[in-house]
Amino acid sequence: MLLFKYISFHYLKYFTIILSALVMFIVGLDYLQNINHLPKSANLVLIYLMYRSFYAIDMVLPIALVFAMIGTKLYLIKSNSLVSFYSLGYNKKAVLRPFLIISSLIIMLFIALHDTNFAKANEISNNIRNFKQYLNPTKNLFFTFNHKYIYFGELYPLQRRAVNVRIFYTNKQNLQKILISKEAIYKHHAWELTKVHVITKPLIISLRGKGITVKTENTMNALPKFKPKILNQVYDGRVNFTISDAFEALILFKNQHINISHIKSALYKIFVYPFFAPLLIVILFVFVPISSRVLNLSFFTFMAILATLVVWGLLFMMMEYAFTATVSSEIGILLPVFILFVIAVFYYKRYISD
Repeated sequence: MLLFKYISFHYLKYFTIILSALVMFIVGLDYLQNINHLPKSANLVLIYLMYRSFYAIDMVLPIALVFAMIGTKLYLIKSNSLVSFYSLGYNKKAVLRPFLIISSLIIMLFIALHDTNFAKANEISNNIRNFKQYLNPTKNLFFTFNHKYIYFGELYPLQRRAVNVRIFYTNKQNLQKILISKEAIYKHHAWELTKVHVITKPLIISLRGKGITVKTENTMNALPKFKPKILNQVYDGRVNFTISDAFEALILFKNQHINISHIKSALYKIFVYPFFAPLLIVILFVFVPISSRVLNLSFFTFMAILATLVVWGLLFMMMEYAFTATVSSEIGILLPVFILFVIAVFYYKRYISD
């Protein structure tokens, strides 16, 4: 228990220092690059920096966990604490356990944050930089849903509002009815259209038959359970889903014949990708020397950091390929992490568990 507390304390200390340094470097560099494009409002700038910090944490937290392990191990070696622990009868499993438990707990907290606006940090900060406002509309959306064709001139997802709405009702290939509204608001699990013009076409068109009828309704409900945030992200091709939005989108589009590969990629990014950190910790742990007399610490540190950056870069590249549908999400995200898992299990059983 004393060993666990001692290593955990230093691991958390190094993790906090390294994560803070990486985040401040990324946010500071971003601020210097975009200072001329930011709004004059101090409040918006502070919000921009806050969400940019969240985005930086989203990017670098896994590698900060690995760097923190490297830093902690170097401290233990230089202070001769590692040799002392082994002399007292502790094995490699006992030394590795704090790193795995703490990193896994941090990753689970990290995953839980993706059910909040933390997941939308990049989108919100880009809105502030590019449009000088917290939100910007998605324009000219045209899609199909439950045999209806829908057009939104502008969509404000977080305000749950759409402008210039057209809904075309069809029966097989025949147009039946058109709803035209200047504004629609999503509430009570449906879209409430205001001042709706309803254009109805007769089932049978003939010279002697009934013609097209037009009437106006003050309010009308349509498109039940079609949430505006899901609309914005799916049809704008974005991958910054929250966890609840992603699962709702999967359920909603299950029978709509809509490509959901980017939704799966977003879920894999949230739930699978961060766990490359504890897997890489296990692999690097095998190569950490017990004493500075066994191996040059400067060389080991350089190689460990280089290996971490290379693995992170490859995983990030494959993840971007998955988001753009260049490769499937299973190949782009699941397969690389699974390969790391196999390697980590092999090294653990061969060099650590014995």
